[in-house]
Amino acid sequence: MHESTLEAYERIGGDYAVRRGVQDPDRAERLASEAAGILPRRVLDLGCGPGHYLRLLGPSPVGADAVRSMVEAARSANPTVPVVRCDLARLPFGRHTFSGVWASKAHQHLPGAHLPLALAEVHRVMSVGGRLELTVFTHPSARSAPHGVAEEVSTPDSGDDIPGRWFTWWDPDRLAAVVTDAAFAVEDLRTSPPERSGVAKVSISARAVLALPDHVGPGMRLLCCGINPSVHAAEAGVGYVTGSNRFWPALQAAGLCDVPRDPRRLLRERSIGMTDLVKRPTPRASDLTSDDYVPSLDRLARLCSWLEPRSLVVVGIGPWRVASGDRKAVFGWQPHPVGPTPVYVMPSTSGLNARVSLAELASHLRAAAAGP
Repeated sequence: MHESTLEAYERIGGDYAVRRGVQDPDRAERLASEAAGILPRRVLDLGCGPGHYLRLLGPSPVGADAVRSMVEAARSANPTVPVVRCDLARLPFGRHTFSGVWASKAHQHLPGAHLPLALAEVHRVMSVGGRLELTVFTHPSARSAPHGVAEEVSTPDSGDDIPGRWFTWWDPDRLAAVVTDAAFAVEDLRTSPPERSGVAKVSISARAVLALPDHVGPGMRLLCCGINPSVHAAEAGVGYVTGSNRFWPALQAAGLCDVPRDPRRLLRERSIGMTDLVKRPTPRASDLTSDDYVPSLDRLARLCSWLEPRSLVVVGIGPWRVASGDRKAVFGWQPHPVGPTPVYVMPSTSGLNARVSLAELASHLRAAAAGP
């Protein structure tokens, strides 16, 4: 969370519980009811504040907030409920810990480019089929802003009663696309009537699906793009997870990775992101149809235009030829960028492509990371 926002909330401390109450009890109780039918039947209140909603989120809720004073207030108001202090994008929970996540008016305090990784974290801790209720805000400035994202730090003159907070205003459709790329199926998107200031609440109801979320963020030196996740990779939450695939060994051999099979650490420590041409998992990439590739390049172009990675490497030339429409594409730097980003195409790292050595794969990755 943005540092000035943490400081603003620490200043107000327990008084926040008086200023803000429960505003959407029916929605919270509906989430609890739906999550009760999905293992492990536990709901996380992410950005729980003083803990107003915890009593509505079923028999085994867990609270989490980045602000110390809020965690203390939530624990005091809900003494039998575990409440932890953590960053929204670094959740201290294991995979599939929750069947529901209530995230009300917390993620708007993250810079927009940090939301994909925060949502990837939410997906990681949720079981497949788990329910997400996400609430942020929009403002007229978001619709005209580049990529549907506008940002500001509030001041006393802006009308915020807690000045100093970071706000990211989201165009609702752009927000829905980011949530979808985090491996959620958006089932409901609602925007409330705007206040006099033009600010309106955006509410998304979504379901965690069996897929890989994008692990992307600002300042990427390299964005690695696979073809599509295998079912096994989607179940594990890590691309190229099988021992026979040589992506991670090649990345290590290229000097670009310290710890294999950890896309979160790869992004945070090495500024290398991961995505896929096609989000739908299949047992084999050959199970994809040409229709699967139709939206892939447009989605990738929007992602690169927004986050501006220095280079994009596509792993596998056959699918790239289908997605790009360039049937004569060869390995190496391509003649046209994706968005503003130069594209390098390298051989598949699959064990079935054994004619290409590990050293050759590592050489391709080094070339892509070095830039054109």
